[in-house]
Amino acid sequence: MSELYGYVRVSTKDQCEERQLIAMQEFGVPEKNIFLDKLSGKDFERPQYKRLLRKLRPDDVLVVKSIDRLGRNYGEIQEQWRIITKEKRADIVVLDMPLLDTRRGKDLMGTFLSDIVLQVLSFVAENERANIRQRQAEGIAAAKARGSGSGGRRGLCPKTSVRYTGSGGTKK
Repeated sequence: MSELYGYVRVSTKDQCEERQLIAMQEFGVPEKNIFLDKLSGKDFERPQYKRLLRKLRPDDVLVVKSIDRLGRNYGEIQEQWRIITKEKRADIVVLDMPLLDTRRGKDLMGTFLSDIVLQVLSFVAENERANIRQRQAEGIAAAKARGSGSGGRRGLCPKTSVRYTGSGGTKK
């Protein structure tokens, strides 16, 4: 029997994963099958992602909110997509991009369209990572010029009824 899994990623411990957790719950991903990493998307050296990958079996479904939550490295996104869909023979659903739902369009045209969209969005994700780094450097430089440290804000995640347990599940 196939399982439904969710993967949630934010880049730092200070960032809020709430919107992604809510999206997973609304899609029907069981809390015990949601895996969360608070690490950069620059590569796939993430403990919860690796744990999730080990659990995937043929016909399972992996749900991500958007392709950049999977990663921000063009080549590695392509490679992980291939591993999940070809080697593991699992499906992927990208909630923010309905064209990236491998449960549908398994014919040649559907595969072709998914491949094109994946390549474009992978490029955008990596390009955005470069832009983020540039904006961070500019913000830090501006903050230092003002004499106010690094300019980073803390505690931006509001109190919520959705809480990640850290063990592949969420709690309310």
